Amino acid sequence: MPSARFPDLDGASVLITGGGSGIGAGFVEGFARQGARVAFFDIAEGPSRELCRKIEAEGFPAPLFVPVDLRDVEALRAGVTRAAQAHGPITVLVNNAALDDRHAVADVTPEYWDNNQNINLRPHFFSAQAVAPGMKAVGGGSIINITSTSWLINHPDLSSYTAAKAGIVGLTKGLAGELGPDNIRVNAVAPGWVLTERQKALWVTEERVAAHVARQSIKRPMEVEDIVGTVLFLASDASRMLSAQLLIVDGGYL
Repeated sequence: MPSARFPDLDGASVLITGGGSGIGAGFVEGFARQGARVAFFDIAEGPSRELCRKIEAEGFPAPLFVPVDLRDVEALRAGVTRAAQAHGPITVLVNNAALDDRHAVADVTPEYWDNNQNINLRPHFFSAQAVAPGMKAVGGGSIINITSTSWLINHPDLSSYTAAKAGIVGLTKGLAGELGPDNIRVNAVAPGWVLTERQKALWVTEERVAAHVARQSIKRPMEVEDIVGTVLFLASDASRMLSAQLLIVDGGYL
């Protein structure tokens, strides 16, 4: 985990979507280590509860796991209410949840497309909508939308996913413009290829990693911890005048 400390995050009410595994679990742990009161959504109950036990066993505040299927907007809204009731108005939202299943253009049906967008794009808006009133009431907040570099590098087999990830950047700009007068900052972070357990199980090979790292300026594979520090910075008052921006964290991929 990053060594930097952000004192204003100690005690902050933080909500993370898709926090049960992968990069999202890194965010949950990173904020917990800052002393934040963390709530997170996920549909995978086993890994999520194990993450809570792990963090508490390490001596940090236990996160609040709220089982939510983000395709259900009413369940999402109810989850935001539950998190705010437990920890106070949410001042940091990390829209992280995503599903990067591969899909050929010829195989995509309208139903597949809608389901994919309902996981990868739509919840970012409705989560922001749900937390905005509480942020306004307490004088501001930070919304961090996790996108991807996949739409920047013409990644094949992901056309619906990359459309959603590009859409997140446009959504970030629009939200920043509307919510900025209420001192709510909205930014996006685009990770490169982070070698999560899911990536390792499904797509990682030595050859693919070597080829990818060869195109990075920093010559080592990216890990979950490499994204966490950027998000902590964007959540803290160290970035208080930074909004409507896309930060690319990809090791300098060329």
